[in-house]
Amino acid sequence: CDDRIRTFEDFARVHQFLLIAAGVPPSLHRRLYRKLADEVFDGGERFSVEPCEEGRQRRLVLASDTALRGESDVFLVDHAWSFRLSDALKQLREVPGLAERMAALMCVDLDRRTEVEESDEQGSENGGGLEHVLQVVEKERIRVQESGSDVAAWLELEELGIDDDMLVALDLSANFPNLVALNLWGNKLQDPEKVMREIGKCGRLKALWLNENPILNQCTEKDVLDGLPELEIYNSHFTRKAREWALGFCGDMVGAENPCLSVGNISLDNIVTLDLSDRCIHKLPEVFSPSKLSSLSKLNIRGNPLDEMSGDDLLKLFSGLTQLEELEADIPGPLGDSAISILESLPSINLLNGVNASTIVENAKHVVDSALKPRIPEWSPEESLAERVIGAMWLYLMTYRLADEEKFDETPIWYVMDELGSAMRHSDDANFRISPFLFMPEGKLASAISYTILWPICDVHTGEECTRDFLFGIGEDKQRSARLTAWFHTPEKYFIQEFRKYQEQLQSTSICPAEEAPSTKSVRPSDGRPLRVFTDIPQVEEFLTRPEFVLTTDPKDADIIWAGMQIDSELKSSLGLTDQQYMNQFPFEACLVMKHHLADTIHRAWGSPEWLQPTYNLETHLSQLIGDYSVRKRDGKDNLWIMKPWNMARTIDTTVSGDLSAIIRLMETGPKICQKYIECPALFQGRKFDLRYIVLVRSICPLDILLCDVFWVCLKV
Repeated sequence: CDDRIRTFEDFARVHQFLLIAAGVPPSLHRRLYRKLADEVFDGGERFSVEPCEEGRQRRLVLASDTALRGESDVFLVDHAWSFRLSDALKQLREVPGLAERMAALMCVDLDRRTEVEESDEQGSENGGGLEHVLQVVEKERIRVQESGSDVAAWLELEELGIDDDMLVALDLSANFPNLVALNLWGNKLQDPEKVMREIGKCGRLKALWLNENPILNQCTEKDVLDGLPELEIYNSHFTRKAREWALGFCGDMVGAENPCLSVGNISLDNIVTLDLSDRCIHKLPEVFSPSKLSSLSKLNIRGNPLDEMSGDDLLKLFSGLTQLEELEADIPGPLGDSAISILESLPSINLLNGVNASTIVENAKHVVDSALKPRIPEWSPEESLAERVIGAMWLYLMTYRLADEEKFDETPIWYVMDELGSAMRHSDDANFRISPFLFMPEGKLASAISYTILWPICDVHTGEECTRDFLFGIGEDKQRSARLTAWFHTPEKYFIQEFRKYQEQLQSTSICPAEEAPSTKSVRPSDGRPLRVFTDIPQVEEFLTRPEFVLTTDPKDADIIWAGMQIDSELKSSLGLTDQQYMNQFPFEACLVMKHHLADTIHRAWGSPEWLQPTYNLETHLSQLIGDYSVRKRDGKDNLWIMKPWNMARTIDTTVSGDLSAIIRLMETGPKICQKYIECPALFQGRKFDLRYIVLVRSICPLDILLCDVFWVCLKV
């Protein structure tokens, strides 16, 4: 029988279940067939890849002149690299050009760009010398002079190579008596005494930026603030003197185009949007009040400790802002640990961290953060490209398993999409969907070619970024917010709190009674007769020859039943078996033989015993694991973990990693437990080993356990 794909009907028949699993709209099936059959990769004609995050990431943009309608087309994405996890590093080191391509795709080769680029960058950093700086200053002086002697000045002298002597030569206090803002970011200022003496002459300064100057290693914030009595903003942070001017700056009422010297010229009641994010604010200025900010509609307070105000006081203050509809805040954070509680206190809020308030309440989302910062790969110059790729790949990998009617592949395949597919970033409101797809031109799995297919799920316009949902189909019931930690910096404080609560719960749990001295009674009949054994296992029938035992064919007459078949309560009843008979099975044995149930059994019985490494079921306790990982990282402790499938043997799909993104992503290949790896194991002749005993449980209550004195030593390879 020839199963070769020759027509669309053949394609639809052979790939019926794959098309359903991939979620491809039926209207696109015929178009997909034609592109697969003809190997049409036309994505490059419609999309372009652009650098972002200062060149450390890339994004995909619709570049065609016409918009792309939802479900109007489907595109093929090639797989640039496919591998099994154990082969990854070896392939990167041995396959020509692979490490270089992956490093460029993942943006971990930035320090290996051409020397010409580096030279150009150095040239721009060095500025144009004193003459160029004087030109910049003179231009601003003329502007101020033309506007009047009482006009405030704002000087932008960023990254111009200004050193201590050049700053003195500029004589800023004489040229700009009403200087309110001075930006000296990224220069070469070193001498605290000389610099502060010169800047201190500008007594009306409201804002000063000295970021990325050598002087910061020797000059404290107090030194600066003592010399500038009116300074409200220092290095982008609010000072204790922050008032109307600082709020006006963050509300776009004050800036280089409108320096504003007099507080009377700042109308806080005209501010609609106020961005106070990352200002190191411990206490909001007294002028931050509903009476002065009567028009405030959007407020961002992310990244501020606000530790000198209680959460209740902050919520009470914000509740007076009657026009406030949109709020950005750390959750958990100064306002509390729950998004729902915040919304209950602030009923006027429609959007919290970019998420509709009704959606938060309906989905019971306590942690809400739509402005997560992406994880950017980090590396050291000494690392090879192969090592860098291994560290960065978990931000890009996808996975699938092969299976047919006869066999299920136990080891998953991981892959990296080509440059176009890998440039798609995440969005909760994605405009594209993707799915791996196996095309079988010969109709058999052996002929399969792997692709990823992508298609628009809504209208996309020219210049718009093309995004996908990294966790498509995964909601909060499957720990969506926690799983996003694989790609983004999520609120660490929340996870640490969840870990602490879990830790306290385990420490307060222990149902096991005190240990009693063991006492074992013989199972042999008092009259000395042999024990009758019923079995359906041929090897037991053949090799059980000791005189203490005799085989029987009637299970009702047996003292011991050693069976290969599963003996449940129904079978036990039909055979007439009793609790006085010994069996090689007992009810609910899964609580011991499946790893996640074993961990749960120990936690329920013993809480958190010293002899058990910290263990988490990733399907239910991912947040707690992330919290544990974060605490260990903060405290500089070992952070190596081992991931094990619930119910597999021979180390299948078992991985050891200290990479949090890897730990979370490995959930995609099946349910696992994650256990703290023993970094200093006992070794025998330099090798790991285990001892394998035969243990018989004769009674649960009272507990009666028998241990065979014959055991095996297994050395690990």
